[in-house]
Amino acid sequence: MTTRLTTLDNGLRIVTEHMPGLKSASAGVWVMAGGRHERPEQNGIAHFLEHMAFKGTERRTALQIAEEIEDVGGYINAYTSREMTAYYARVLESDVGLALDVIGDIVLNPAFHEADIETERHVILQEIGQALDTPDDIVFDWLQEVSYPDQPFGRTILGPEERVSAFTASDLRGFVGERYAPGEMILSAAGAVDHDAIVKEALATFGGLKARPALGFDVARFAGTERREIKDLEQVHFAMAFDGPGYRDADVHTAQVYATAMGGGMSSRLFQKIREERGLCYSIFAQAGAYEDAGQITLYAGTSEDEIEDLMGLTMDEMKRAAEDMSDAEVARARAQIKAGMLMGLESASSRAERLARLMAIYGRVPDVDEVVAKIDAVTTADVRRFAEGLTTAGSALALYGPVEAAPGLEAIRDRLRG
Repeated sequence: MTTRLTTLDNGLRIVTEHMPGLKSASAGVWVMAGGRHERPEQNGIAHFLEHMAFKGTERRTALQIAEEIEDVGGYINAYTSREMTAYYARVLESDVGLALDVIGDIVLNPAFHEADIETERHVILQEIGQALDTPDDIVFDWLQEVSYPDQPFGRTILGPEERVSAFTASDLRGFVGERYAPGEMILSAAGAVDHDAIVKEALATFGGLKARPALGFDVARFAGTERREIKDLEQVHFAMAFDGPGYRDADVHTAQVYATAMGGGMSSRLFQKIREERGLCYSIFAQAGAYEDAGQITLYAGTSEDEIEDLMGLTMDEMKRAAEDMSDAEVARARAQIKAGMLMGLESASSRAERLARLMAIYGRVPDVDEVVAKIDAVTTADVRRFAEGLTTAGSALALYGPVEAAPGLEAIRDRLRG
């Protein structure tokens, strides 16, 4: 597989990876304009803009956007994260040019008709309502908020209802004008792709954009606090975060190995101790999340009101014990899980295209897969124990939802972890 990079004069980067044997390709535009790039009064506008891209352009109606891709058997979608907004399509090899034309059109020429804004506003308000009715979703929004209070990085991606209810076409155009600079865009494609042909398409579609300086964003500062919401639910939803390494931190792979060993599968410590041995929950996991300048180790479990205190205490005990007796076998198993998950995922053109864009945004280059595997393999048991020891005094945050009256507070479980 061959990765190639071309940067246009206006700063737009085009990165591709040809995957021999494939008859299809995934291509899209990733824009460094996500939730963390919003001012307080803009919270939710990046996601609103993503929705509006599919409501029609100067050349196409909403139906024509869908039909042009689906007429050739393709698929088109988008998403908004804290660090970027992505617009992408999966098509057959012969239709890559069409996909790029449609994506370029929806990114550069959204119509923002008032009637469409009102329709999509209602859709997004329904999406917010659905999230609020899904406890194991909303608790993570609250956890992000208490991990990074009063910061763009801590705000919900969907935005609050009052903001979403007030956005206008002028607000949407203003955000595009601020954040959709060509230097903040990456056109990424993988699969049955021809790099030179894609560069030609990109020049025709994006070459006329004028270069302009990036606005930057606020650095994330972990400042953990606590939020508990009492509601008459069947379970308490417990989510906890610890300040962790970002992508550029040398410990990013150690964090992944640690989280996988602790709660990444059925063989993990938390699953075995708390679910299999004690039967305190149905679902429990740990994961490592990384961003450009920040990261978190996140724990989640759902349990009954009567058992939440035991579950939280045992979770802290297992974290503390990992610093003392994490074994070579556990570390080797976690490394194997991470490598297999990454390599299996990269058999998909869509995963490859997303990887290219994400790594280009973070590092300005695309590390070879073998380079990443070598870094995972280099994580030792001593590294994981050291990392686990650091978490006992790291910044932490807590979110609880449901019948939470019996749940310990953040300071109490911090004390148990440190004790």
